[in-house]
Amino acid sequence: MNLNIAITGINATDNPGPGSSVVRGIRFNKEFNGRIVGLAYDTMDPGIYQKGLVDITYMIPYPSQDPEAIFERIKQINDIEKIDVLIPTLDAELLTYISLEEKLKKIGIKMFLPTKESFNMRSKNILAEFCEKNGISAPKTISVSSVDEIYKMELNYPVYVKGIFYDAYIAYSYSEAAAAFYKISAKWGVPIVIQEFINGEEFDVVALGDGKGATIGAVPMKKMSLTEKKKAWAGVSIDNKNLIDITKKLVKALKWRGPMEAEIMVDHKSSKMYLIEINPRFPAWSILAPWSGQNLQYSLVELALGKNVEPFENYKHGKLFIRYSMEVMADIKDLEQLVMNGFL
Repeated sequence: MNLNIAITGINATDNPGPGSSVVRGIRFNKEFNGRIVGLAYDTMDPGIYQKGLVDITYMIPYPSQDPEAIFERIKQINDIEKIDVLIPTLDAELLTYISLEEKLKKIGIKMFLPTKESFNMRSKNILAEFCEKNGISAPKTISVSSVDEIYKMELNYPVYVKGIFYDAYIAYSYSEAAAAFYKISAKWGVPIVIQEFINGEEFDVVALGDGKGATIGAVPMKKMSLTEKKKAWAGVSIDNKNLIDITKKLVKALKWRGPMEAEIMVDHKSSKMYLIEINPRFPAWSILAPWSGQNLQYSLVELALGKNVEPFENYKHGKLFIRYSMEVMADIKDLEQLVMNGFL
């Protein structure tokens, strides 16, 4: 299909953005013969220079900037590229693009995003409340805005200290929790989430919701190897109906529209499943979905275009992904053009 698709989050670093995996998923579909437009925030994002990943890259303003400035930049790019579908892939930018969805639609750019209400309902600081209302087990979670609140809380250490958008640290004492608070808040602001530590094994599920409560597809993954930041360096698709059932329950309760990742911890002693987080986008490992038989990335494009997409019924378990590090070669002139002209 001859389409122009714009995708953010092509920062394939040790803490990779999901964009590269989304691009690869779309290209995995043999029917696709269009162009991929990369949208980058940093001139050193490796995905910009990786041959065969994107066809052209444009620099765009950071999500923290005025949404109107972001819209004007996207409009400039659209005048050149005639974008059919835009896929934002980072947590911190989603609210901006949700607010711009109608304006972008008027200039021909389609997206398939959760509503603002759904997005806020799965936020880390109120996730435990959402889970309680919907009969889903979750760790005890408290939202704080100062270290004094942490000091006054009666906590059983260890605990997780998490930012609303990114970053999480395990703390074994008040001093470690306070240090994590300052580190995260300096980067992402407050509130900060303090979450009960569940001693167990983590499983993740990538899924796609149709916005009406139905799940188009879901593939669970077990992490086989982790980075220092606890990101999956290797993982395998597994056969686990309970994980899929919990994910489908989330999609239905939220009427989720678009991709999500459910992080679920299974307690070592009780085997009880606890929902840890709902990430409102494709995870960086989402290439495992098409490799397992469910091309959720391409299905997202079809949903954005208003097509009827039938839910996947099955997937292959035992499919493995392993990340690797390698140098991406480029010319200094490429970097100069990106800095001077805003595109490459």
